[in-house]
Amino acid sequence: MTMLQQLFWGSGFLCLCLVIETVVLVFCADALRRYAKRFGLQTTPMRRGGFLLIAIGYILFCHTLQVWIWAASFVWMGAIGDWNTAAYFSIVTYTTLGYGDIVLGNASRIFGAFVSINGLLGFGISTAFLVGSMSDFFKSSKDVEQRR
Repeated sequence: MTMLQQLFWGSGFLCLCLVIETVVLVFCADALRRYAKRFGLQTTPMRRGGFLLIAIGYILFCHTLQVWIWAASFVWMGAIGDWNTAAYFSIVTYTTLGYGDIVLGNASRIFGAFVSINGLLGFGISTAFLVGSMSDFFKSSKDVEQRR
């Protein structure tokens, strides 16, 4: 791929993944709202745990889906020949771990860098969402307890 093609496709897959992350987090926020409404806002350890498990489940699903999208893109573009290596490379790059044991050729390096950009943004957005959701949950719970 030329540099412009790598930038085009990398930007496209990055946008796709960020749209997916946004959609999944919107569904997660809705699920958390339903959970809080159904089980109340009293902060027992089980309710806090349930709230946290729901949020983490959605976030893990979202990141896993994005890693598979990147792995598929590497196979589809011909940058990596097999699924096992593509999935491994995607995970290592998405998490910005970057062992360096698998290196893309010149025709795919720029495209591959978009995976780490996606991972940085995705983890940042997920962390902010999780912190915001948990602080809202505990603030609402505290308000309920103070009214008693």
